[in-house]
Amino acid sequence: MMTKVATISQDIEKRGQSIFGQGNLLTLDEINDYSLEFLELFVLLLQAGEKVDRRSSEHKALRQFFSNFSQQIQIRGGNLEEFVRFIHFMQDVFLNNLETDSTLDFQQTREILLLLASVFNDIILDVFHVYLAEKERTIQAQQEELKHTSTPITEIWDGVLTLPIIGTLDSSRTMSVMENMLARIEKDRAKVVVIDVTGVQAIDSQVSHHLIQMIRAVGLMGAKAILTGIRPEIARAITSLNIDLSMVSTRATLSEGLKEAFALLSITVLAADVQHH
Repeated sequence: MMTKVATISQDIEKRGQSIFGQGNLLTLDEINDYSLEFLELFVLLLQAGEKVDRRSSEHKALRQFFSNFSQQIQIRGGNLEEFVRFIHFMQDVFLNNLETDSTLDFQQTREILLLLASVFNDIILDVFHVYLAEKERTIQAQQEELKHTSTPITEIWDGVLTLPIIGTLDSSRTMSVMENMLARIEKDRAKVVVIDVTGVQAIDSQVSHHLIQMIRAVGLMGAKAILTGIRPEIARAITSLNIDLSMVSTRATLSEGLKEAFALLSITVLAADVQHH
């Protein structure tokens, strides 16, 4: 098999060009470099012979190579299924050459077959782990971004902040929103915070607990909280949960909440005169 390295290299590089070159995932030079590096590592693995196991440096080096390779393909928008097919193709190339290698006896052939099966199985598992880890990182980044974009805190008047909450409130998100809200109260010297829950689909005991936490935090900063967007179904849910909101000013709509906020600060809003010519 060692004498057929050049043929194996050409086969792998050709398949790599058809998979990664057409989608512009890799340049021809990169495909060539990856193919040569893979073969160098695999030759070292074969040369190690009986010393090879999962703890050997040769085995670890080859698995690390594929982890890095698959991560690079994934970052560039590559398809996991195609990458796994490419790995299976590599394995088939070695198997096909092994079948036609007359220099190996039965025992040598058996050992290489077992080595191929073990190594490529580990490689495919590693690739899936890389894929899942990258997916998890992407999901976490999106969730972190959503925490900020879905709860914009806006100063709509001197001393008046609005905080529209959309979606659900879990412990992690509540802490993030609360930290941002308290920072804005301090920065803008806000006197009133209008918390609008129109975008909250359902209120359970956990969500209500988080809301009360936020309202108390506003009070501790010396500001007043007004809770708006209490739809009939939300009001019924709050009542059924025996939640005491008597210390909170509540209004049905954001507009009504803003009117109360202005009244608390003795702000009078007049309609602009519109003149028709």
